[in-house]
This record gives sequence, C-alpha cells and structure tokens, in this order.
Amino acid sequence: MKKKGLIKEFSKNSPLFIMCIPGLVFFILFHYLPMFGIIIAFKQYRFDMGIWGSPWNGLKNFEFMFSSPDAWVITRNTILYNLVFILGGIVLNVAMAIGLNELRNKVFSKVCQTIVLMPHFLSYVIVSFLVLAFLHVENGLMNRVVLPALGMDGIDWYSTDKPWPAILIIVNFWKTVGYGSVVYLAGIAGIDTSLYEAAKVDGANRWQQIRYITIPALVPLIVILTILNVGKIFNSDFGLFYQVPLNTGALYPATNVISTYVYNMLMSAGTGSVGMASAAAFYQSVVGFILVITTNLIVRKISPENALF
Repeated sequence: MKKKGLIKEFSKNSPLFIMCIPGLVFFILFHYLPMFGIIIAFKQYRFDMGIWGSPWNGLKNFEFMFSSPDAWVITRNTILYNLVFILGGIVLNVAMAIGLNELRNKVFSKVCQTIVLMPHFLSYVIVSFLVLAFLHVENGLMNRVVLPALGMDGIDWYSTDKPWPAILIIVNFWKTVGYGSVVYLAGIAGIDTSLYEAAKVDGANRWQQIRYITIPALVPLIVILTILNVGKIFNSDFGLFYQVPLNTGALYPATNVISTYVYNMLMSAGTGSVGMASAAAFYQSVVGFILVITTNLIVRKISPENALF
C-alpha cells in the first residue's frame, strides 16, 4: 500500500518532483559526496599517494591545531565577531526592513532598496580597495581630510590592530544589512493587512502598529534565521577577514580567524597542511551541528511553536 501510495503521489505531483531534481543533484555533488573527504582529517595526506593511499595518523592533525599558540586567538576572534554579526544583524536587518516598508513613496522606496542592496553585489576585492581609499596612510580620506579637520594626527591603519574590530564590523554591516533585510521585508509583506486596519480603528499610531503587530509577526522568522546563523558561528566570511585587511601580518591579533588561519597554513606549510586544514574544517562542522541542535532545543523549551524542528 505504501508503495502504491508513493507512486500515486509521484504521478500526481510529477512536475514538482522534476523541478526538485537540479537542486537534489547539486546537493549530492557538492554537499554529500565531498563528505567522504573527511577522512583526510585523520591522515598524513600526500599528493603522490592520494586520499586512500596516504597513511593514517589518528588525531595528530587535531593535536597540532589545538596546540598552536594561535588557537586561542583565532577561536576568540571567530566567536566574538560572529556573535556581534548575528545579534547586530538581527537588529539592523529588522530595522532596515521596517524602515523600507514604511516608505510610502514607491519610487523613493525602490531607490532606497537599490542603494542598500548594491554593496551585497560587490566582491570583497573591490570592497578592500574602497576601504584602502579611506585608510591609506598617505592618500586615504581619513588621514588627509577627516583626522586633520578634527585636529588629530594621521594613523598607520595597516600596522595598528586596535581599530580593526570596529572597521570590520562596520564593513560587514554595510555590505550585508541591505540583503539581510530582504527576507524580513518579505515577511512583513506576508502579514495580514486586516491586523493593521483593526489597529488603526483602535487608534494605534505607526509605532504602536510596528511594536505590537510587525515585530511579533517577525519573531518566528527571526528565530529560524538565528538558529541557522548560530550553526555558522565557527565559520567566518573569508573575504572580509582576508581581503579587507589585505592579509597584513601586523593585524592578525584582530583579523585572524579560523578560515584565514587555515588558508595561510595551507599556503605556507606544504602538503602536510592539507590534513590539518581538513581537521579544522571538520571541527567547524561538528561544532556548528552541535550549536544548531542545542539552540533549537533551547527554543523548543522556551517557545515550541517557533522551533525549527
């Protein structure tokens, strides 16, 4: 009976199943098949011997990573930056979406959406040159115009690591908030307009409508996106942390994260570093999985209807 029911379901919705095939093939080729490469994390990988022929070395790749003097710095930077990006992103994305939704002039609204979305489509190579135009020691806007106008001396931005946490956070929000607000803007568009009409009849102003209708309606979406983002807390935007600071060694205390550390190690340590890089990637994936499950369990305890699964 189950087999017949499955065949009947497929024949009934065959166009939908066919539409799913490209996405299914993509996930199999680029997400599931590469999982077999996880064994590299437990091997002393050699190019001449291949994956299967390379000798096993147990947990030595993991030992190297955690015994590195940079392990604490890269872990701290990765977690703290992503916490700021997640928490700040929620506030700014929702605020941007509400602000765009409140614009009554449709032409002006479209212009504003285009302006805030545009940075998303710029590569970090271009963004790095824009940042350099502001922070260049001799010809940058900050040192030539802004700081002298404030009566301050110029700063050698690319040899001083203290300002870079703020710089990276500003650059990240400038580039991502516009695109991040699109999801919430779509969520706002799906809210029943009769709720706003009823609120107007009851005398609610625009701020009260936002506070008691718009924001509560967005809570399930906020929770889902937060859970997914928490799972990526050990990942980091490679372009942001590598391209924007120009991979400058003097800035590593503030800019070095797990992704850039693995890349630099892979480029400098030879063939033996392949296993170490795979160990770091495996570590990131496992921690991300645990964080997603844990965060979802917490949400289920607090608000079961908003849990992801």
